[in-house]
Amino acid sequence: MENKTYNTSFGIKPWTLWTIVFVVLKLVGVITWSWVWVLAPLWIGVALAALFFIIGATISLISR
Repeated sequence: MENKTYNTSFGIKPWTLWTIVFVVLKLVGVITWSWVWVLAPLWIGVALAALFFIIGATISLISR
């Protein structure tokens, strides 16, 4: 019989926490930022990942 272990920890990521904080502050009127900046913790991570992918793909193509 196989002994399986499962990781059941559900931690919140820092960018998710910052997004929630910024959205709440925006909705209660504490900050008057544009929604683009309120949601920045989400899209900045995606933009950085895309940038690293593009750089890696370019280096890979050049080195061939």
